[in-house]
Amino acid sequence: MNTDSSFFVSNNKNSKNIGRFAPSPSGPLHFGSLIAATASYLNVKIKQDGKWLLRIEDVDTQRIQKGATQSIINTLEAYGFEWDDEIIYQSQRSEIYKDTLDSIKEFIYPCSCTRKSLMASTGSYSYIYPGFCRNGMINPLTKNQSTRVITNQTPIGFTDQCQIEKLSQNINKEVGDFILKRSDGLWAYQLAVVVDDALQGVTEIVRGADLFDNTPRQIYLQEKLGYSTPQYLHFPVVVDSMGKKLSKQNGSPEVATNQKRSTLISTLEFLGQKPPSTDEFSSLNEVWAWAFSNWDTENIPKVMLQPFFSHKSSKKRGGDL
Repeated sequence: MNTDSSFFVSNNKNSKNIGRFAPSPSGPLHFGSLIAATASYLNVKIKQDGKWLLRIEDVDTQRIQKGATQSIINTLEAYGFEWDDEIIYQSQRSEIYKDTLDSIKEFIYPCSCTRKSLMASTGSYSYIYPGFCRNGMINPLTKNQSTRVITNQTPIGFTDQCQIEKLSQNINKEVGDFILKRSDGLWAYQLAVVVDDALQGVTEIVRGADLFDNTPRQIYLQEKLGYSTPQYLHFPVVVDSMGKKLSKQNGSPEVATNQKRSTLISTLEFLGQKPPSTDEFSSLNEVWAWAFSNWDTENIPKVMLQPFFSHKSSKKRGGDL
């Protein structure tokens, strides 16, 4: 464990290139998630000894939609994705997260603050936690306590492989001491994702830009736990005609499996690649072969300036395989 107060980023020295796709089963796979799967898959599988892992991020059991996990797996299989190891389920890794949290006891503390109490104390539920319980819980009789990590004033910065902006964040001022274990007993995303990426040897993380400002918190935890820092690539998120991000929470539709060639071509187009039309390919495998031969991260757009529709490439073509 690194206890030095100065910050540094050390790239993962794993000899293998390992990427991952980590969907949450709060709904079926939508077009935005298919883009994340495609980008992460191509970016690592074109490399020598590249491995691509599938992890189901079902740590938030309250948001799991019945049947969503198998639906996601079935859709990925239908589109030809092949993962290189057994699927990891976060809901089965509670003991690992507990042991990890125990290993940094000097950097964490129990917190009795709730949304309601923060609203009463500050007048608003701020994104920035004011540190009320850092020196002792303000309400020690609270039964359901969360666990927060102590942050500091050292700016956390990193260079992304896609985004032009070089994000530097003072977590203490801009976020505050953030939660690692929730008051309902569930493990927080920030802890689970950092632990799993490290233990699976992940060297590169490819995901949507909506998680861009989460990265400094994850790098901070990596430093506290003595983990290496992967490379990051954040691509623009897909929005609908109303400017809303495609997501399970927004009710984005499930990816259809009767138009796989045209839908995969749409994902490549969104990612700035320039594939031929659907008519140029006789099978899904041919689309993948083209993608592997032509993948170029330099072509990924930095910002998506207008809505992009998943049916763009398949419009008026009917079904395809």
